[in-house]
Amino acid sequence: MTVHIPKFGLNRHDTSSVSGYATDISRAENNGWDAAFLPDSQLRRRDTYVLLAAASLATEKIVLGPLLVNPITRHPSVTASSIATIAELAPGRTILGCGIGDTAVRLAGLKPATVRELELSIHLMKSLLNGESVEVGSPRPARLPFPQDVPVWIAAGGSRTLEMAGSCADGVFIRVGTNVENIRISVEKIRKGARNAGRDPLSVKIGAVFHTVFVEDLEQALLMGKSMAAGYYEYSPMLMDNLEMEWEGAHPDSIKESAGIWPDFHHSTDLLSSGTAVDFLTEDQARSFCFMGNSQMITSQVVSLIKNSTSLGIDFEYVVLHPIPNPPAPDPGSRSYLERVPAEIISEVKSILE
Repeated sequence: MTVHIPKFGLNRHDTSSVSGYATDISRAENNGWDAAFLPDSQLRRRDTYVLLAAASLATEKIVLGPLLVNPITRHPSVTASSIATIAELAPGRTILGCGIGDTAVRLAGLKPATVRELELSIHLMKSLLNGESVEVGSPRPARLPFPQDVPVWIAAGGSRTLEMAGSCADGVFIRVGTNVENIRISVEKIRKGARNAGRDPLSVKIGAVFHTVFVEDLEQALLMGKSMAAGYYEYSPMLMDNLEMEWEGAHPDSIKESAGIWPDFHHSTDLLSSGTAVDFLTEDQARSFCFMGNSQMITSQVVSLIKNSTSLGIDFEYVVLHPIPNPPAPDPGSRSYLERVPAEIISEVKSILE
């Protein structure tokens, strides 16, 4: 069985300054990361495209792009123009990751996009990036004067969004945990959407974001892993239903209120406390929604997931190892997540799979 080796990406970097971000992405490139992704969240980080421009000028080969943007806080034509400009600075290594919006939208007092709104925005951006003239309701069709070849991806989890993404996106990022059954179900929905749209289902590339609890104290790692599992149940309870797993505690909102967890189980400022609050979850449940443990354990988990997915006909173009807990910013030195993961995990995974 031939295994496709994915590009490994990181989605947490030093955004405390523009120069700090550029330095951090250069460091990621030099340490062996294949891709660097940046959430577009205007009330939490500096402007996405200013940061990406600085990173483009400081690097040569690492893939760059937002993961994710939404059609609410930026009009799709603005996003198309911005990402085309980044692609001029980083030709052949720029991608655009899109979604309905979450933190960026809610912190601004707005509502996430509907699936239909996201779909329309994807068609508009792809047309503009292809240099096409598009009817937008203005006196003349809209056209981007400097089109660029930028793959447009969608980050999706729900059934309708997955199917829609398969119908129009160049690739789909899934975030459904680490159990291959949930991965299989999600990819089936993507490919169903592609088939219904008359597309080759295998032409839609697959990426995945995996919460990675890189913590060597195994008791602490397990508690953090339980908080990750609770976070998935909080927003997507069907993911546990798919695995015939039971939630045996109170409603997540009640647990958060009584335990003082804010804003949710994935982003709690104290993951040990939030994990303790859902200690009724089993180790199997925790392992179904994140990688966790020391470098050897996580290496084994990543290799197993990629091999099992390959056996189901699923190849990952990107694997994003989302760090849990969030690293400090800046996070210098050889003991940092940014440097340890490529050295101790990614290099080993690639060596085993080659």
